[in-house]
Formats: sequence, C-alpha cells, structure tokens
Amino acid sequence: MHVSETRTPLRRGRLLLRVALPVVAAATLTTALLPGSGSAVALVPPNNTAEPSIVGEAVEGRTLTANRGTWSGTTPMSFAYRWLRCPTDGGAPDGSNCAPIGGATGTAYRLRDADVGIRIRVRVTATNADGSDSAASNPTGVVQGSARPRVVDQPTISGSPTLGATQTANPGTWAGTQPITFTYQWRTCNGGGGGCSSINGATGRTYVTRNSDIGRTLRINVTARNTIGTESATSAPTAVINVAAPTGCPGGNGPVNITQLTPPARLLVDRFQVRPNPIPKSANSLTVGFRVTACGGRTVAGALVYVTAVPYNQFAIQPEAQTGGDGVAILRMPRLAGFPAAKNQTLLVMFVRARKGGEPALAGISTRRLISFRLAK
Repeated sequence: MHVSETRTPLRRGRLLLRVALPVVAAATLTTALLPGSGSAVALVPPNNTAEPSIVGEAVEGRTLTANRGTWSGTTPMSFAYRWLRCPTDGGAPDGSNCAPIGGATGTAYRLRDADVGIRIRVRVTATNADGSDSAASNPTGVVQGSARPRVVDQPTISGSPTLGATQTANPGTWAGTQPITFTYQWRTCNGGGGGCSSINGATGRTYVTRNSDIGRTLRINVTARNTIGTESATSAPTAVINVAAPTGCPGGNGPVNITQLTPPARLLVDRFQVRPNPIPKSANSLTVGFRVTACGGRTVAGALVYVTAVPYNQFAIQPEAQTGGDGVAILRMPRLAGFPAAKNQTLLVMFVRARKGGEPALAGISTRRLISFRLAK
C-alpha cells in the first residue's frame, strides 16, 4: 500500500507538467507580438502632416531654401529633395505637371536665367524602413529677372581743371530696378590717371580742387544701389589740375563794366544792324547799332565804339559812341558825296572798333572787325 500511494502523485505531476508547457509557450508568443513589449515594434511608413515650404525671394540670382515640412512615421527617416519648374499658374498641387530641374537635389537652389518667368516648387520625399511618401511645396511667385544696377554710360566729371574750380560728378546712365540711389567717392590719381586713392571726406557730388590736386588728375567712383544689389563704375580722369591762368574777367555772371576787364580778356562785336535795311542808294543817313560782349558772351557797358564806311567818304565818321548797360552803342551817320562808291555796288562795308577808354586804340582789350550791309537794288 505504501508503494502505490507514492506513485500516484508522481503521475499527476508529470501530467500537469505536460499541460503547462504549451500554455507558457503560447503566452510567451502572444506577449512578443504585443506592441510596446520591447521585443518587436510595428513599422509605420512616412506620412506628411505639414507640407514643405520655400524660403527666399523669387528673383534671378537669389537662393531659395527648402523647409521639409512635418512628417509622422517610424524613425529614423531620411529626406530627398527635388526642385521643380512649374507653369505660371503654379501647376498641380503635387507638382505632377512640373519639370524637374537637372541636378537640383539639395536643400537650397540658386535661381538662374532659365527660371525667369516661371514658378518654382520643391518636392520632398521621406523614406523609412517601411516605405516612402512625397509632398510638394506651394509654388513661389513668378521668378523675376535680375535687376541689380548695371552701368550703361560711364560717370563723367565737368568743371575747369584748375585750382579752386568746382568739379561736378554726373553719375552716368544705369539700368536696373528703380529706385536706384547713388553714392560718390572722389579719387586723386597721377598725371596719367592711374595710381588712384580715395580723397578723405570727398563723398559729395561736387568737389573743389585744392593745392594737393595740382599736377594730378581726378576720377569719380559712383556706386549704384537698389533692392537687388550694388554696382560701381569710375569715370575717365580729368585733365591735369593746374593753377588757373588769369582771365581778365570778373567773377559771376551777367553784364560787366568796361572798367572790370583787363587783358587777356578781349572785347567782341558780336551783333550789328542798320536802318533802313536793305540800304537804298537814295538814303540820306544811316542808323547803325553794335553790341559789344566779353568773357563768354557777357554784355559790356562803357565800351567805346568807332565805325566808318569803306571806302571812306560815303557816310560821315561820328565820334565814338559808348555802349549802355545792354552792351549796345547807336550811331547816326549822314550821307556824303561818295555814296554809292560805284554804280554796281551791292554791299556797304564798314570798319568797326570797340575799345576801353584810356588804352591805345589797337592794344589792350580792344577788338576790330569788318562788317557789311546789303544795298537795295
């Protein structure tokens, strides 16, 4: 009886062991298949949750940068980029009717000539171990052509190349998107226009020559700026700056008095008229007028004007007449027996002289000329 009692429990234990082993194995397999168990993870392919975007100005020469957007899915995840040229309406939302740009597969893209007049998108493709997905950005605006300043006509300088003279810069002609602004830098150069250096503080449009400029030349460097960029151009050199030679003319503009003029200034009889005109051969007298100027066309008051017909003895010689504030002197010349000088005469020739009182008639600032008036038929 003792032996049978000990065998029965052993058989029951072996039976329980045989039943328990499959149950434990099944439970272990089930646990391994559950997410978060640490022994296996379910893979999720990429999914775009916020579309890509482009940062940058749509102007030729500018660089655009891609923002890949936001993606969900199992990590790690890699991203690839493809820049696209799209129609002016922007193309399909997924960029399917846009053309890939050869070699443009980075996160940045510099706009070029071929992009002008179209719009740009970037397509981003996300990839992980379980798959991939793509999404396209919104299009840029229509790409505009490069419009940074470009010089058409070079800058120039006007002004007398003499000490103390004002030099004025003309910026030249520039193309590019308006508005364009200009800044100036005057430069001093050697007599040949080379070896230049900037003149400290000389950054205005005008510049007055100084002692240090004598024997040298000047250039103006103009920098043009707009919203796209900057560009610079430099003028040709001036003539060599010298000490101003005396002109004999007073400063300023407008009429001058004869007393203000000294050599090397010279008087000029630049206008004349006669009444009657044309001159009839029966005329008993003539009234003639002469205008005297100097210093580049400034009228001269107080000049003495002398006139006589050639040949002599046609009209009486009158005392010298003095010019008024308008530079004009009027003389009345009675007829003499010698007019006309010949039956077939067609012109009356006169000798005219203008001078400064107190100077020799043929020296100083005086002037002389021959003029003629037409005779009536």
